[in-house]
Amino acid sequence: MTSAPESPARIRPAVVADARSIAVVHVAGWQSAYAGLLPAALLAGLDVDRRAARWRERFAEMQESMFVLVFEEDGQIRAFVSGGPAREGAGLPGVGGEVYAIYVDPAYQARGAGTRLLEAAARRLAGLGYARASLWVLTENTPARGFYESRGWRWDGTEHEWTYEGGSSMEVRYVTDLAGPRATGPARPG
Repeated sequence: MTSAPESPARIRPAVVADARSIAVVHVAGWQSAYAGLLPAALLAGLDVDRRAARWRERFAEMQESMFVLVFEEDGQIRAFVSGGPAREGAGLPGVGGEVYAIYVDPAYQARGAGTRLLEAAARRLAGLGYARASLWVLTENTPARGFYESRGWRWDGTEHEWTYEGGSSMEVRYVTDLAGPRATGPARPG
């Protein structure tokens, strides 16, 4: 008996029906990436159902210049990225776009999904007419900072305090130029 061939990995625009799958990746990503960086009680209290409801709200509120892309393999969402115009005070207002979030299922990391999604987000932002893009990362999140740096993003010296229920953490802003083959070259298949 032969098994059905595996479906190839692909990146596609997310739809509202993806909200729960995105929430599963989002919660698992937070719990993995921020262990030891954010309070354990905060991470343990993350709820997939509440996060899925918030994603459904985001889809309903999403402006035309915003996007959510998912990395899907074998019919399962393994990672996502969201972005759009830089948020006031958070990015490069008027001159750039922003990657709002990028998370990969911890069980699926180091397989290229994050790289492909970051490249796809850069292409999407360049296609929206932005020359530069920004993203924010926790100062102490050295694995994420190394990931961004290895893909051409650089810390521009900007920091700010991110507050959450019960505390705060420092974040740093990374930027990249969107011109050039990395951002504007042909999209990779899938």
